[in-house]
Amino acid sequence: MSEFNNRIAAQRQVLQIVNRKGWEKEELFGLSHKAIERWTSVNRIEPQSHLVMLVEAASSKLFFLANKSQEQVSDEYQITAREIALLAKEIELEIA
Repeated sequence: MSEFNNRIAAQRQVLQIVNRKGWEKEELFGLSHKAIERWTSVNRIEPQSHLVMLVEAASSKLFFLANKSQEQVSDEYQITAREIALLAKEIELEIA
């Protein structure tokens, strides 16, 4: 259960960081491909921008964790969790 909570907390953290900017039209409501696509479209954000690439990378890493959450915590899981934390910091710098 701890891994699940950590993954959800990491996802929530990424969303909170992104939404600190106070987007004109709509906040980012989730990290699915469709949610990111909608957010970029509604806010007229260039899909190839560095920010979008970082958000998509975090989404991909979180998807990996979701698929591994039922398994014993492996080195790969822990490395991916650290990578997500680094991506969150990069997103924070990009938003600033």
